[in-house]
Amino acid sequence: MKAPVQPSPADTSVLGARVVDGGTRFSLWAPRATRVELALVARDRRQTNHEMDRQEDGVWTVFVHGVGAQQRYGFRVHGPWDPGTGQRFNPAKLLIDPYARAITSGVDYSGPIFDHTAESNFQPDPTDSFAAVPLSVVVADSPRPTPLANPLSLSDMVIYETHVKGYTRLHPQVPEHLRGTYAGMAYHSAIEHLVAIGVNAVEFLPTHHFVSEPFVVGRGLSNYWGYNSLGFFAPHGAYSSSGTTGEQVTEFKQMVSSLHEAGIAVILDVVYNHTGEGGHDGPTLSFRGIDHGAYYRLTDDQRNDYDVTGCGNAVDTSDDAVLRLVMDSLRYWVTDMGVDGFRFDLATTLIRDQFHHVDQFHRLKQLIAEDPILTDVVMIAEPWDLGPYGYQVGRWGPGWGEWNDRFRGFARDFWRGAVGGVQELATRMCASSDIFDHSGRDSSASINFVTAHDGFTMRDLVTYDLKHNEANNERNRDGTDDNRSWNHGYEGETEDALVQAARRRTARNLMATLLLAAGVPMITAGDEMGRTQGGNNNAYCQDSPVSWINWTDQWEDQAELTSALLRLRADHPILRPRAFRHHGELTDAAGQRLGRSAIAWFCESGTEMSVEQWHDMGRRSVCLYVSDVAEAFLIVLHGGADPLALTLPGAPWATSYQVAVHTGTAGELPTKPLRPGTQIEVPGRTVVVLQVSVRATAATALPLSPESPEPPTA
Repeated sequence: MKAPVQPSPADTSVLGARVVDGGTRFSLWAPRATRVELALVARDRRQTNHEMDRQEDGVWTVFVHGVGAQQRYGFRVHGPWDPGTGQRFNPAKLLIDPYARAITSGVDYSGPIFDHTAESNFQPDPTDSFAAVPLSVVVADSPRPTPLANPLSLSDMVIYETHVKGYTRLHPQVPEHLRGTYAGMAYHSAIEHLVAIGVNAVEFLPTHHFVSEPFVVGRGLSNYWGYNSLGFFAPHGAYSSSGTTGEQVTEFKQMVSSLHEAGIAVILDVVYNHTGEGGHDGPTLSFRGIDHGAYYRLTDDQRNDYDVTGCGNAVDTSDDAVLRLVMDSLRYWVTDMGVDGFRFDLATTLIRDQFHHVDQFHRLKQLIAEDPILTDVVMIAEPWDLGPYGYQVGRWGPGWGEWNDRFRGFARDFWRGAVGGVQELATRMCASSDIFDHSGRDSSASINFVTAHDGFTMRDLVTYDLKHNEANNERNRDGTDDNRSWNHGYEGETEDALVQAARRRTARNLMATLLLAAGVPMITAGDEMGRTQGGNNNAYCQDSPVSWINWTDQWEDQAELTSALLRLRADHPILRPRAFRHHGELTDAAGQRLGRSAIAWFCESGTEMSVEQWHDMGRRSVCLYVSDVAEAFLIVLHGGADPLALTLPGAPWATSYQVAVHTGTAGELPTKPLRPGTQIEVPGRTVVVLQVSVRATAATALPLSPESPEPPTA
């Protein structure tokens, strides 16, 4: 445990660079510094330094007349070099402003960017870093983006996880000079695809300004995903088509406006858990040079970083000033930049206390819940980190969605035939009620996904049994080996038509399972059209065609299925329930019993599942029936290799059936309306969605069957 760094800033709204009264006021919180210089940097890198004055709350301030937007600057922070007390002050290192709204560029990794010598991590290096580091930029206030005309609740969202650059880098209908940029993402052709498939929320991989890690650059690669933040207020400069001296702010806002005007919400993947400085042996670019012990979690000796992220450092939100930095950043992205939500990378790190213990009542969560600006903002946790007790799935409480890795793992296992029975399938299709149905939460707590940026794409999931990460230059040792994938008998791409057909069917089944399950679906960009990374399951360093969406190599059947399912989901709220469903008889407007339930589970004979059938580990199929007073659907999930003879349930469950969508091929399922009691053949490994006509009155209702209405808890 370390003692909190005091004092804390009295008013964090003054921090950063503020254009006011014919000049700019610069403020930096550095309570243990003995001297701070503001370095104004001209385009030719000439510097003009200004002494800053220390206030009682540890905030250093200076006002410079005649300085305005686009001025580049940094800080030189003086103080003791005493690693044993978490102080590594070194004024030779030019530092980024933690509150900078724009940052110019990347890092010269061959330059003097380390605060220590090559011989020792604990001896200061006096070499000036000014020519090797990025600079902060003064940005004037500007109007916020166009808001969503009809704000979306999380429960109504279909999330599309995408990379700003990778989405349009190869897009043939986006002008070449805009590809891979915020402007490219805002281009009408890029947005039209999202609208066409039915997406209403994009979740961008990190857009906070980030840098690469030295070891990645040393292999001739770069950090592509962006989980290495340097500025929590600055949009990543390299994604701007128009410049990096504030133009990136304007362009980001224009992108948000364009997406909002198309009815698409914007969610940012934010990385507050660590920074791009790495451990104390990494580059000193900002936070460490301002106050190592204030910003980062340290071990008991105060010399080393206490790392629960696997990235070298962990940001210390038990410190009040650091916690307020995170809150200020969240509010800024909502109020000034117009975003609609956040996905918190390694969120557990952010709720560790001063002893590094996980605390679900952490002040961060309390402040978010109480903040009027953040009240209606989407909050999604990646509910784990790498530290003790870091796995916190299901524990975040009301107001939070959580990445549901249990859904990911089971969906993959079911369709590759690696699980017995259908108990857990039923639970995962019901928003994983065993994990989330408590404490007043609703189904939007479960963010369902089959793939994400880290891991195989959906096409690669059905094409490779093994990872193929050789291009990462780590001897294929990086990335997980727990892929739960199925290559269908041949490793890699093949011209074998039977193998290709089988793979596409499995991919369609995975997509259907994702989009038909209760909870919030998250699609990884390109999965809707068969994107491949050539078997690379850790493409974090592949800023190349490996990661970019290929708009010419598409699985059209996958795209058609995705669009059809999302249209169905949008048109029928019953397929996107907010409340957890429980077995219980429906009544009509007059209070008369209808004889059917809001949810039921059927076997192939058309009767409700029995206890014995629920416990049959050889069972590979189950039918999910969902209903309200006006309509119903029967969703058939058949994972067996052989065809299934299915009898459609009779009265009072239905008056007729119509196949709406299925994952088979043309001609495999009937197209005409079907009567209750009809027997149809469901092909092996197929999902079928039948739209059900029901009676809205109790005139001919039969008593609800008492047989095993609920599946056992998975």
